[in-house]
Order: sequence, then structure tokens, then C-alpha cells
Amino acid sequence: MRHKVLIMRCDEYDASKIAGILKDGMAELGVKPTGRTLLKPNCVVAHPELFSHAATAKEFLEGAIVATKEMGTDIRDLVVAERSGITIPTRYSFKSAGYLPIVRKHGLNVCYLDEARHVPVALTHPDSLRPRVLIPRAVTECDFLVNLPKFKAHPWTRLTLSLKNFIGLQDDRHRLVDHNSFLEHKIADLQEVIQPGFIAVDAIVAGQKMMLTPTPFPMGAIVMGTNSCAVDTVGCHMVHVEPRDLKHLAISSQRGYGPMALDEIEVDGDFPLEEVREKTRKFQFCFERVDTYFGPEAKVRCTVGTFPESHSPDYCWGGCPGALQEAVHIMMEFYPDLYRRMSPIRYVVGKVEGPLDLTGDERVLFVGDCTSWEGELDGKRVSILPGYRTASEVDEARTRSNDMLRGMAASMINCLRNRSSRYLHVRGCPVSVGAHVNYLSFLGKVPNVNLDPRNVVPVNVAYLQMRGRRLWNRLVG
Repeated sequence: MRHKVLIMRCDEYDASKIAGILKDGMAELGVKPTGRTLLKPNCVVAHPELFSHAATAKEFLEGAIVATKEMGTDIRDLVVAERSGITIPTRYSFKSAGYLPIVRKHGLNVCYLDEARHVPVALTHPDSLRPRVLIPRAVTECDFLVNLPKFKAHPWTRLTLSLKNFIGLQDDRHRLVDHNSFLEHKIADLQEVIQPGFIAVDAIVAGQKMMLTPTPFPMGAIVMGTNSCAVDTVGCHMVHVEPRDLKHLAISSQRGYGPMALDEIEVDGDFPLEEVREKTRKFQFCFERVDTYFGPEAKVRCTVGTFPESHSPDYCWGGCPGALQEAVHIMMEFYPDLYRRMSPIRYVVGKVEGPLDLTGDERVLFVGDCTSWEGELDGKRVSILPGYRTASEVDEARTRSNDMLRGMAASMINCLRNRSSRYLHVRGCPVSVGAHVNYLSFLGKVPNVNLDPRNVVPVNVAYLQMRGRRLWNRLVG
């Protein structure tokens, strides 16, 4: 079977124009949404000034809503559902992204997946990391999924399109499970939960380099299809990425979820692939190790050791190092002069041997359960012991909370307890982006962006609403 993928021209965020393109795409692909229909945008984080290109645009979402309603048959419930990242309440991100007026205008329901009840879903593929994952009940009960990813580069996985967008199906307590060197395997595992009925990728303005703070790239395209592997394969070729280098795509294709070769895909539409490729020759990625990424002006020197899993002993692409990159870029969005005002930090991750050769005022941040080191700091013997557990040793149903306020409080307590020490050791697998922000702020002696007056009140109001609604949903089932 040759899956069809459409690349259509669209240079502006005009909701009616987008709706027309998506309706034409649905018609050509034979798509008819039906039953309980769930629209899943990428709203990992949103803010009109600070994170303006991280999320699926509100006009794109509105176009998808209109197209779905007009092309659907017997739709009983139409829901927009997502879980934002870095522990930010999804209801805050939806408000910041401008989604709520659109949802109300079209009479849809909203399902914030960080507030929804999660249920276990069995995984049957022999190569799955674990026998089950926990997924919101709203996802397991939907009949038709419309996947609306944002076309972005990604520092952990190189590129995020339709397959990677499924990470947002889990809340923070469960999404960080296997979010380490197994991240790309986890993405493939999630494909067993549900397959999309329709995919429309917002590539009108794509995101370069980072996924939370991307640099805008005017690609002027909408990519549509019904098979995630086929869509992501075409997406790779659009920006000169070899599909087999997108590990989660390769794993998903090997498991039978779809093709990874262009000769198995019918690429159509009014925007020829070669013309797109000519336009994207300078599309930028940030798929770099942290020990080579940060220059001397960054005030962050990184020492990277070895890692415990045999499939990735030299680097942990899905874990702490990528969280460091995202955290630094978030802080730079708030404080463009970050590197000038920041005190020097030595970042240590993995099993490291030998002296660290610190500068006079450099403080050390040991990060991650897999990190270990023995040596002397200021004439005192220091022993950092590992606590890494393999995937089989981690119970996905008994995970530690990654609650926003609880995590911030734990970080601050650790910082205060060690305020006079030359070093800090932070456990976790992975240590989240939010925790990285807290520790970098403390050791670097710069204001914590979590306390920025532009966000602290609305974020915490949304947090309290989220906690209350989550409790209610659990009580009523």
C-alpha cells in the first residue's frame, strides 16, 4: 500500500484559508472524522512574546476545527486535548496560545490531559519497553484522532512531527518515564495506543534549533496525511534529514506502523518536494552534545562521561543534556544578557573519571541518576554515587511526582541545604527542564524565570485550577 502525503502552499495564518486547504486534503485522502473526535495540537508551551513559535498556531487549530466539523459524519463529541510540557499547566498554555476563544466560538470541549484520569493501556509488541503505559481515558475512548503537530527541530530527537507529538498524550508524572536514552523507543511505544485518522502539520512558520524557544523559519507549507511514518518521512526530506537518522521513525517503521522510504509514499500537492528542499537549505538544527555546544561566553562548561545503556553508551540524547540546552535558552528568552550576568558553572553528567580542573569560582552541578564521580574539591574528598535504574526496574504506575510547585520547592530546599558547598548533586532520570532552570538560576546567581512577574500570577492561578479540577476528576471517576 502506498500512503499519500500532501504538501500544500500556505504562506499566512488565515484560519479560513487553512480550513479550505485542510478540507481539500481530507477529501483527497478520503478522511471522514466520526464519533468521539479528538484534536491534538502541539502546545508544549505558549506565550505571545517568549514562546511565540513553539505551539501549533491558533489560526491553524481553528482551520482544523472548521474542516473537521464540515467534513465529519456523525461526530458525537469534538474535543481539543493536550498536555503542555515543563510542568506548566495546560490551561495556562491554551490561554497564552489563544486557543480558548476559538474553542468557545465553535462550541468545542477542552480536555486538559494533566487534569484527566489516566488508565493503563497494554502494549503487546515484543520490543516494547514495558508491558503497559498510562494514558488519559479521553484518548483511549476517542474514535478519531486529528493530529496537529508543529514542524520543529528538536535538540533531543533532531525533529518533531507527528510521531513525537504523541508525547503530549501523557501527563508529567508518566511522560518522564523512559524520557532518557530510551526516549525514541518510548515514542514508538506510544504509537500502539492509538493511530491518527488525519494528520495536518503546521509548517507555515516552522521552528528551528530548539523546541521550546525555536527560531522561526517561514516554510509556507501544510503537510497532510493519514499515516504518521509516511508524513514524518516526507517531513525529514523537506529539511534534508535522512529518515533513518530519526530514530523514533526508524523504530516505528520497523514495528510496522508505516513506511520510511519515499518510493513507498505518494507525495502530492501544489508545493513540490524539491522546491521545498531548495527553500530549506539553511534550516537550522541543534542536535549537538552539550560539551561542544556551549562556548566560553556561556559560563557553562560541560563534562560528559559515559552512560549505562548499551545502545547509547556515549551520550543520553533523550535526557538531562537536552534539558540543559532548553533551560539555558528559556533563561535567555527572559534575560538576553544571561551570559554576561551569570556566574560560572561546571555541568557534569554521566560516569566521569579524573579531575574536573575547576576555575577559581566555578561551582559544580552533578546531574542525573546515572552520574558518578570521585575526587577532591577544595581539598575535600567527594563521592557522587549513581542511582540509575533500568527500564525494567522502573514501575510506570509508581512514579515520583513532577508537580510544578513541589518540584520547585524540592529544588530550592536542595539549593539552600548546599548553599555553602562547592557542588550540588541533583537526582532524577531525567532531571526536568524546570529543575534545570531552578538550579542554573541558583548557582549562576541570576533571577529565577519561574518568579518573573510577567508569569508568576497567571501560571500559579492556572496551577491551582488544574489541581482542583484534577482532584474533582479523580473523585467522580
